[in-house]
Amino acid sequence: MPSRSRPNILIISTDQHRFDALGCYGNEIIQTPAIDGLAAQGTVFENCYAASPMCSPSRASLMTGLYPRNHGLWANGVAMSDHHRLLSRALADDGYDCGLVGKFHLAPADEGRTEHRFDDGFRMFEWAHDPVHPSPQNSYHRWLAEHHPETWAEYQKTTRPAWDAESGNQARGALFLDTVDPAAHYSTWVANRAVDFLGEDERSEDEPFFLIANFFDPHHPFGAPEEYIRRYRPDGVPAPVGSPAELTEKPEPQQGYSQTSYAGTAPGFQDYTADEIQDLIVRYYAMVSLVDDQVARILAALEKSGRAEDTLVVFTSDHGEMLGDHGMILKGPMMYEGAVRIPLILRWPGRIPAGGRAADLVQTIDVHGTVLAATGCRAMPGAQGGDLAALARGETPWRDFALVEYRDAGFPQDPPIHTTMLRRGDHKLVVWHGRPASDRKLDGELYDLAADPGEQHNLWADPAHAELRHELTDHLLDALVATEDRSRPRTSTW
Repeated sequence: MPSRSRPNILIISTDQHRFDALGCYGNEIIQTPAIDGLAAQGTVFENCYAASPMCSPSRASLMTGLYPRNHGLWANGVAMSDHHRLLSRALADDGYDCGLVGKFHLAPADEGRTEHRFDDGFRMFEWAHDPVHPSPQNSYHRWLAEHHPETWAEYQKTTRPAWDAESGNQARGALFLDTVDPAAHYSTWVANRAVDFLGEDERSEDEPFFLIANFFDPHHPFGAPEEYIRRYRPDGVPAPVGSPAELTEKPEPQQGYSQTSYAGTAPGFQDYTADEIQDLIVRYYAMVSLVDDQVARILAALEKSGRAEDTLVVFTSDHGEMLGDHGMILKGPMMYEGAVRIPLILRWPGRIPAGGRAADLVQTIDVHGTVLAATGCRAMPGAQGGDLAALARGETPWRDFALVEYRDAGFPQDPPIHTTMLRRGDHKLVVWHGRPASDRKLDGELYDLAADPGEQHNLWADPAHAELRHELTDHLLDALVATEDRSRPRTSTW
């Protein structure tokens, strides 16, 4: 058993990482030995769902332990309210040395602006929204200029400052910094700074730490150093599930998302040939393998520090990626498994079973709940997540549903698009909300994941499944009530 009464916490998060893009989730092609090794030493949660299929709402759920409608950061471009206490602040107040490296995205960062920093509790705050973000506070750029001046100089020649902050979304192919030598890559920088934090001498032996290392890969645009791309062949990676043809039986906005992404501001699936989509998948796999090599370095540094036995390690992501499934790429209001189901692996020697696999429906908020339970921090009374360590040990009952929310959270649409997903058992219900939520037609999706794991056959309008649809709709209403934020104390009867 670990000797420390309060464990260290290491969260490693990728961006836009599908659950099935790891060997430990059954993918026999992708090369992820470090993350697979972590899984063998801990427990894999096979059915983890993001709080939202969009960055900021889901990341805010991890840092607050609240569903998006409760923390209020309902869309990218919305700032977290200052009255919400972040996990890092609560841990810092409890004596934890807190560090962040990489992406954060709890406030607007478009047009090159520096993301607003909250009272977050981080002593080390090495922020870089993405590799090309032109903010002067981009710590990756400062590191690149100091340690790889030739690469930095070349980047200065290729960049277009007027649209640099949006170039990653608008690009149809890789950008310069996506393909540089691995030693100068953003993912390597994340690992370097994480290794530095773990090896700091000034932290006392009795002072616990909380470190969150946020990689940007495998986020689009799809590019990686050539040596990683060479690991895969277009005819050796799986083809997408489904095609645009099936979308005639799906909610109408999905046809638009097949043509273009991000409300028409980014390339869509139909901008690519079939061969180009396969090449895109190759590059996605290459990005994951690059991250895996850097995760190996972080875990080796943790081992070298002598604190691995006393550290809860979490590997996860903020949401997934369509990757060509159903004739779509990137993300949006879609609630397909590729977009909302994410990897989640926990290792905590002596406290979480090694080699374990849990099929329960878990979510982003539960990472937060697990950290609170592990550290004994009780400074966040409104937190809604459960304790995954107790679940892995079979010590706690668990909710029977997963709830995912999208509230026009990506590039704005007119009228806005709002969707809500409920998974319960083998069934998934997705409501595309109409009036009065939005001046759109009410529509939906219903899937039997046991019979149709590819989600190609929409049962929403099937009379034979009407009773199931009504049952799940009723359960969704109850789940929404069950997950309201009623944390303010009731001090009297009236």
